[in-house]
Amino acid sequence: MRLPPALKALLAQLAGWAVAIGLLRAGLLPGQAWALVLAQAIAAVSAAVALRSAPWWRWIHAGFTPLAALALQLGLHPAWYLAAFALLALVYWSSFRTQVPLFLSNPATAAAVAQLVPPGHSARVLDLGSGTGALLRPLARLRPDCRLEGMESAPAPYLLSRLLSRRHPNIALARGDFWQIPWTDYDLIYAFLSPVPMPEVWRKACAELRPGALLVSNSFPVEGIEPDDIIHVADRRGTRLYCYHPAGPLPPDGRAVGSPVGLLP
Repeated sequence: MRLPPALKALLAQLAGWAVAIGLLRAGLLPGQAWALVLAQAIAAVSAAVALRSAPWWRWIHAGFTPLAALALQLGLHPAWYLAAFALLALVYWSSFRTQVPLFLSNPATAAAVAQLVPPGHSARVLDLGSGTGALLRPLARLRPDCRLEGMESAPAPYLLSRLLSRRHPNIALARGDFWQIPWTDYDLIYAFLSPVPMPEVWRKACAELRPGALLVSNSFPVEGIEPDDIIHVADRRGTRLYCYHPAGPLPPDGRAVGSPVGLLP
């Protein structure tokens, strides 16, 4: 049975404390607090591995209890913890459920995406989880002829993207769940998510995109699917863009079904 990531995290932390307290009561740990904290962190990481949590969860388990113990030593007012929690919730929102952190695309990536749309073709582009609009703003400057749309669920990145994009008339932003909207009318879908949702992204793209429409995934390929092209972006992190035609290439007449323009051959 597949467990939700948040439930796995809770179980790993509880298992870590159970092991640490058990070792302490058995006399197998020194009486110092640091030994208890260290044992709990190691046991929590081991439990996360046993539960097959994503690798980045293991780093969280390794640092959670030690950082909490350190914070208690600082003697901060509880209001600071509440403020930090509220800020993180506004930024990351449902990341614990979707396992999609906040990734920001760089201008070099936007330039590479801009070249995927032939000059003079007014394509409609959707950025899945558009964050602060880091992709859409430079793309809007490079391709003012295209309609660029972004969907973001987290309140803070969405509000910031609205503020920063107000001078770009070809950008349209909405707050919500990109799974709940149809992708049928888009010529290019851009995703910078994580490996976890990519199988579902592929299924939805195959079901809804037109022939000739392009799915571009930054850094995370669709497992088991050979991309039609891989673009190597000349940036410091060595970004790779995995390009797919989920519904196949354009028909022989060179025009996407139901679209005034074709996107890619």
